[in-house]
Amino acid sequence: MNSQSQTLEKGPLSITESAAEHIREIQASDVENKNKHLRIYIESGGCSGMQYGMVFDEIRPDDVHSECHGVTVLVDLVSIDHLRGAVVDYKDELNDSGFKITNPNAKESCGCGRSFN
Repeated sequence: MNSQSQTLEKGPLSITESAAEHIREIQASDVENKNKHLRIYIESGGCSGMQYGMVFDEIRPDDVHSECHGVTVLVDLVSIDHLRGAVVDYKDELNDSGFKITNPNAKESCGCGRSFN
């Protein structure tokens, strides 16, 4: 990969329509995030060794980015191999609300759903 931002026709991960709708709602309600994109990344930590992170951010030169249901998703080069094939969903249920990531690369996941190995 070169040092320029790349767009993938089929992104490294996907988001469901439910997740996209919630992301658009968050962006519409917060003027600071209105012109930013969703960044999904992994970092050391959590119960199982690595954890997911999500933040609104600007496109960086080495990002891989794709569009899914009208939402631009950014992934850095360190995180991309860990997230390839993952699906981000959003649930709004009485006992289980929030973003959920289903990751085929995770060997094991923590009960909190935010940590994996």
